[in-house]
Amino acid sequence: MMEHYDIGYFDPTVDRRIPRGFRTLKQRLIAFELGREYYDGARENGYGGFRYDGRWARLLPPIIERYGLTASSSVLDLGCKKGFFMHDLAEALPGITVKGVENHPYPIETAMPSVRDRMTLAPYEALPFADGAFDFVMAFSAVYMLNLGGVAQALREIQRVSGGRSYVTLGAYETDEQKEIFMNWTLLGTTVLHVDEWRRVMEWAGYTGDYFFTTPKALNVSFAEEAGQ
Repeated sequence: MMEHYDIGYFDPTVDRRIPRGFRTLKQRLIAFELGREYYDGARENGYGGFRYDGRWARLLPPIIERYGLTASSSVLDLGCKKGFFMHDLAEALPGITVKGVENHPYPIETAMPSVRDRMTLAPYEALPFADGAFDFVMAFSAVYMLNLGGVAQALREIQRVSGGRSYVTLGAYETDEQKEIFMNWTLLGTTVLHVDEWRRVMEWAGYTGDYFFTTPKALNVSFAEEAGQ
């Protein structure tokens, strides 16, 4: 059954304040190339250097417990980027089968050597895996970069290969002010919906796994005061 669940990825003590118009059209166009500039280029165009910091190792124990993962489990990381989650999971549970899928080549080409050969280039809307192939699917900051139809199909695919044992994060808001903040903050957010709309989309897609609403409140991002900033 669907449940909103926070794995604790975002640090609530980090105060993010942005001006209106924080992102430019050029920055979004560069980001959507999903290449070197987005991952390892200037900070205003993406991560500003997407490097391993071991944070997933700290977050994994409750995830492993919640989803009953063991060394004999099979896990898919959808939107695996450079494989940091995959690497830390393989370290935590030696022998586990962990695979990743990305919809663009750059992060695979520059991925951690320990997991690069376990990654596949494929659209999230058409996963090249059998029904029920995985005991758990992680889809962190990946699905909502798609358009609405793509989101619904990706959720169906996650459901198909996981049987509902999954976790997705979704760009969301609860108020009009939060929507404005999020749309000023995000580079890749394409389908950003009210939390109630997201629940209807998940129901439409037949998605029954866990989810997390990535809202401005969760990110602790807000507009800087207009004056004096």
